[in-house]
Amino acid sequence: MGFSFDIAHLLAGLMVLTSLLLLYQDRIGALLNVLRLHGLVLALALAWQAHLQSASDLFLAATIALVVKALVIPGALERLVERLAIHRLIETVGGIGPTMLGGIALVALSLRVMLPITAAADAVSRQDIALALSVVLIGLLIMVTRRNAVGQVAGFLSLDNGIDLAAGGARGMPLVVELSVAVSVLIAFIVIGIFLFRIRERFDTVDLAALEEFRGERR
Repeated sequence: MGFSFDIAHLLAGLMVLTSLLLLYQDRIGALLNVLRLHGLVLALALAWQAHLQSASDLFLAATIALVVKALVIPGALERLVERLAIHRLIETVGGIGPTMLGGIALVALSLRVMLPITAAADAVSRQDIALALSVVLIGLLIMVTRRNAVGQVAGFLSLDNGIDLAAGGARGMPLVVELSVAVSVLIAFIVIGIFLFRIRERFDTVDLAALEEFRGERR
């Protein structure tokens, strides 16, 4: 059983590591590749928790994470980048070095705060929830320090993945599948919002009539 717990801790730690890798990236292509890895590690972590807890709903949550967060959303963002010719570099507030130090500090803060609070919980839940909080806080940091819309969506997705990791680690967490689906739909709307952002940036409006006039389709 100790080996099973070690695998759970390893996967949660990999979630934190890939979150820090997201924070480190300053090019959109590399960011999207790490985002795929982030979703894949989440799917593996949820699947392993489903195995430990014998919870079929967590297997479904792992499948949703694999399809939506490791494949669909990164692929959609990649096509957006290519079709809209979004600038390849991601502008950061304060530079990569200070933000990385901030991310490491957030990991330490999460462990410092959560481990004493969850002292009564079992070992797996206790450490996984602490690491999941690190993923959530790093996601927030990415959203705050990235000026590019794609980078901010990546930060939001990292935050959502951290919430799913915490839900999977908390035994008996209700509605984890429904919450995963609901947040995935929300992320889909954010992706659509990037289209509107780019249209607004290029044409100074999101009115389709104005776009038709620009294309010469109105008479």
